Amino acid sequence: MSAALTLATPEHLDRLDALVAAFHEENGIALGAEARRAGISPLLDGSPHGVAYLIGPARAPIGYVVITFGWSLEFGGLDGFIDELYIRPGVRGRGIASETLQTLPRALAAAGLKALHLEVDRDAEKTQRLYGRAGFSARPKSMLMSRAF
Repeated sequence: MSAALTLATPEHLDRLDALVAAFHEENGIALGAEARRAGISPLLDGSPHGVAYLIGPARAPIGYVVITFGWSLEFGGLDGFIDELYIRPGVRGRGIASETLQTLPRALAAAGLKALHLEVDRDAEKTQRLYGRAGFSARPKSMLMSRAF
């Protein structure tokens, strides 16, 4: 099984929406279908704020990753945040997430990205090891804080 990445476009909305719905259900994220699709659609329409990639065959994807973009003086320019990374439960443990996390930064760096960030549950040791193997590390003096509106 390959972690080939396909940039998601409007024609992929239904497939991507089904994967996002599965991720949200698995993680207890309560977002209605209409709001979820409203969040996905701009990414597929070429929004400068982020992109979505299907993982695996575009006709029958096995996962997805969403990257949002920002600007960082500390990192010297364009940076990204892995907002969501999901692999279908039936194909987990086959190195697909690892391959995605190795491929993605190289591709994004070629497009000018200076840094890539992500958020991980403090208790998710297995996931932290996955991210560590891909070169991500906790920042010793920082922690992500959020305020929802």
